[in-house]
Amino acid sequence: MIYELVKKHIEINPEVRFGKPVIRGTRLAVEDILLMLAEGMSKEEIIEEYPQLDEEKIRAALYFAAHKEKILTLI
Repeated sequence: MIYELVKKHIEINPEVRFGKPVIRGTRLAVEDILLMLAEGMSKEEIIEEYPQLDEEKIRAALYFAAHKEKILTLI
């Protein structure tokens, strides 16, 4: 399930944000989402500021960060 969720929402493209993992179809990096959460923003505040996001995409970013090594070996 984790891999499917990440595969659905996260992409790595050397032409976008220098190959950083981003939310598919956007330029929002996983790193950006993690920093917003670390700074205390709620999921609701992030979605309000970036309406192209939803809870599932934020969860995909968290899963990617938590399982990065395993996911990158599957890609």
